[in-house]
Amino acid sequence: MRDLRVGFRYLLKGQKWVGRHGKQFGFGLLPGLITLVLYTAALIALALWGADFVTWATPFANDWDTPWPGLFRGFLTAVLFALALLLSVITFTAMTLLIGQPFYESLSEKVDRDVSPDGTAPESALPLLRELWISARDSLRIVARALVWAVLLFALGFIPVAGQTVVPVIGFLVTGFFLTEELAAVALQRRGVELRERLALLRSRRTLVWGFGTPLAVAFLIPFVAVFLMPGAVAGATLMARDLLGEETTGKESGDSGDSGESGRTDEERGVTPR
Repeated sequence: MRDLRVGFRYLLKGQKWVGRHGKQFGFGLLPGLITLVLYTAALIALALWGADFVTWATPFANDWDTPWPGLFRGFLTAVLFALALLLSVITFTAMTLLIGQPFYESLSEKVDRDVSPDGTAPESALPLLRELWISARDSLRIVARALVWAVLLFALGFIPVAGQTVVPVIGFLVTGFFLTEELAAVALQRRGVELRERLALLRSRRTLVWGFGTPLAVAFLIPFVAVFLMPGAVAGATLMARDLLGEETTGKESGDSGDSGESGRTDEERGVTPR
């Protein structure tokens, strides 16, 4: 339970950090707004023409007796739109981070410098195009993993009682985990931590990750809220990444690092290969 509180505090501290740095917050809204416009247009198009697509894709139902074709196609249309909504929530962060990669890298570095005792931040030696490629590649891998979970949870949703109670909770926990991975990747990729190592690192502190990511996943169901929370979410994930790696902080924004219990742990204990 302690890690749940710590994770949620990192989420709040990230929002406070961008609140104190208004310029960073302002620029951080642009990638989210662009992504929101693109996703909204796609969902509107699906709402307008989704039924036509389902009808085209199910010609075998044309000869069924009334009312079964309409019921069957209506069900498939609803499922298609629900999956599109779930996919939009899962991929919104990845797409926003990809569009705003240069800015979010800069924001994350500024957070590191602000809380680092020596005022420095780890810097990537890779060219921008290489970083974009790695970010896009890793995001696709995360989306693929998330889609597997989405299909599984959708199937489990048909189980009476559990499908309407337990399964949605698991869904938010899974979504929160993957959201946190995408956000923390901004800081961890700069430190040379590869995707597999990042996942191992986050799994070693699941309750911390859930405390950070699950409330964010719930908030991200409201598109405009997601846009306004993105800059602070990146800042909070950077603070949490420092905790996960046991890096010393000044305590100005990250709070009591001793509360997390990570300081002094070795790389092997955290599941990270030194680079």
